[in-house]
Amino acid sequence: MPTVEVQLARRQWEEGSRRFDDESKVEPRLLDAFEVVIDELRKRVGQTFSLEELSLAYAHADDWSRPAVADRTPFPGWPRSLATVQDAAFHAYSRGARDYEP
Repeated sequence: MPTVEVQLARRQWEEGSRRFDDESKVEPRLLDAFEVVIDELRKRVGQTFSLEELSLAYAHADDWSRPAVADRTPFPGWPRSLATVQDAAFHAYSRGARDYEP
């Protein structure tokens, strides 16, 4: 049974993913930022991880995702959408967790 923190994080990721789907239709450059966050997740969390480990990385995502997006794919107004991009990336990445269940 996932912890309350993991359950809350997953709910937030799902909601953010829905927002991302809508917002990326208007601002396609969000997809570039999404890919940057996914790439950073691969480096930081690896390929074998649990949802708990992913939620721990999420707690500090601003510390590394903000500079990564700023360095690799900034565009006007990107900081306003960063939380949505993070949520969508974590939601997508969570599907690879060894304990993932829909």
